[in-house]
Amino acid sequence: MSFDPATDYPLGVHRPDLVTTPSGVPLAEVTIERLRAGSLDANDIRATPETLRRQAAVAAAAGRPQLAENLERAAELAGVPADVLLEIYTALRPRRSSVAELGGWAERLEQEYNAPRAAAFVREAAAVGALRGLLADD
Repeated sequence: MSFDPATDYPLGVHRPDLVTTPSGVPLAEVTIERLRAGSLDANDIRATPETLRRQAAVAAAAGRPQLAENLERAAELAGVPADVLLEIYTALRPRRSSVAELGGWAERLEQEYNAPRAAAFVREAAAVGALRGLLADD
């Protein structure tokens, strides 16, 4: 399937064939009726890594590199369990974690979840937090 980020946006209008749920349900079948019938669950309203990467390509083509980078990170994080994401979010809050603890989270993101962009973000947050005195003591 070819994809042109300059002409295929918005995907839901111009290329709904490229948008599916994590379980493979096509966008056209994500309806209130199916939700009420119980044939969809919470995971069926989540974006897939592929869709997020396409959205990142659209953002990059539109000259919005920061948004593209955020969407690339989101694509990496789409496969991380929600409870782990919540733990990482909590760890990133001021004075909740040390440099070493955040380094551990970054390593885990890289090794367990193949999320190098997200890991780099956590490492950057640790460095900035250390400079500003916002981290817990080691």
